[in-house]
Amino acid sequence: MTGLRRIALAMLALTVALTAGCNRHSKKEVYYLVAVNRSLPYWQTAESGFNKAAAKYKVTARIEGPANYDPQAELAALQKAVAAKPAGILISVSDVGLIQSEIDAAVEAGIPVITMDSDSAGSKRLYFIGTNNLEAGRLGGRRLVEKLGGKGNVVFFTLAGQPNTEERLKGFKDVLSDRAGIKIVDVIDTKSDPRIAFDKAQEMLALTGPKKIDGFVCLESACGKPVSDAIQRINANDRTLIAWDANQDTLNGIKAGTIDSTVAQKPFTMGFYGLKALDEIFHDPPSQLGKDFAADFFSPYPVFVDTGTTLVDKDNVDLYTAAAAGNK
Repeated sequence: MTGLRRIALAMLALTVALTAGCNRHSKKEVYYLVAVNRSLPYWQTAESGFNKAAAKYKVTARIEGPANYDPQAELAALQKAVAAKPAGILISVSDVGLIQSEIDAAVEAGIPVITMDSDSAGSKRLYFIGTNNLEAGRLGGRRLVEKLGGKGNVVFFTLAGQPNTEERLKGFKDVLSDRAGIKIVDVIDTKSDPRIAFDKAQEMLALTGPKKIDGFVCLESACGKPVSDAIQRINANDRTLIAWDANQDTLNGIKAGTIDSTVAQKPFTMGFYGLKALDEIFHDPPSQLGKDFAADFFSPYPVFVDTGTTLVDKDNVDLYTAAAAGNK
């Protein structure tokens, strides 16, 4: 083979490769992220990850779902996404009983669905991307035991019925199960409403004597600041507050000493990796989209992708503050 012929063949191969790369993606490929509580900084961070991945792959990202906690509105948003017949859907499940059948309907219609942040394990979704919430709860539980010295009354603020918060609570309870000196006085459903969190925190702070609350734990990101505000209002500096997620106001509270620590998740990574995974599935789909891949030893997909958690306290809070500032 002559040198010129080799060069010609190499150029042809390069042209084919470049053309294939250009044709792989298109703005006509539409991927949806569906969530609730989109006004929270946590979800704004997740959306930025989703959008960044879309820009990288040169596809279209669409975000749907209510600004507040409204599972019915999330269901409507999911139905809207399914009707659009997109290339894939990434969804955080607020209410399994409400959302699961619609996830199954999407998959049956040939639309890949991956869950993030909050799972629906019994659905036909391909897999879950997010936090190992049970272990995250145990991480927070160990910190609580350390700060309380093994004794005291504790109250939890949560979003009742959502899979991820239920797992977090279980993780705390696992750690506290052999700590007879620590008593869980109440588990309060804030419905992700900061006003409820503030009002209930004030009620708990009014308890005195043997009923005094020594530890406050937030299991979702909306209640860290309002509970902190309630504690500050009466200068109850002897109380321990453990928050959830790395919102800027939570990081500020840790720096100021009004919040002991927070369990930080990685919502940007969830959003970014979620779109990346859906893109790969769209371009290389399985022969049976609705198959139970969890029961398949030769599955091309994992059951769960753990994006990681970290306990943020005064020792490492500056690292998180700097990282947040660098990504604005």
